[in-house]
Amino acid sequence: MVCTFFGHRDASDSLTDELRKVLIELIVAGNVDVFYIGNSGNFDRLVSSVLYELSSEYSFTCQIVLSYLPEQEREYNFDTILPEGIEEVPRRFAISYRNQWMIEQSDIVVTYVKRNYGGAYKYKELAKKKGKKVIEV
Repeated sequence: MVCTFFGHRDASDSLTDELRKVLIELIVAGNVDVFYIGNSGNFDRLVSSVLYELSSEYSFTCQIVLSYLPEQEREYNFDTILPEGIEEVPRRFAISYRNQWMIEQSDIVVTYVKRNYGGAYKYKELAKKKGKKVIEV
């Protein structure tokens, strides 16, 4: 199974313990073996950090899904990928394209949404509309 994530870029580090519990449950009981993470904000950073810690105990694949090629070299905990076709998308629409691609690939979406507006909210609602299992932290 495939899991992806959407959350506010200003997510607090205090989410780390709850996120760890959810991720362990997904790996152990939910049979999730592939994780796709964005690279836009603190929630994505928290998810990446927790998964990196768990990678020494559990077997899974994790990839950072980029919206566009970075202008400068950046180091990530996991391999990076670009969604197929994104090179044809104007830069201002690249994040939306990437997020929709991530939803299409996923079975489960983990979200951290505290406001009923913005990108995290929009993609949580889209995941629900597409019938994905949505877990809110």
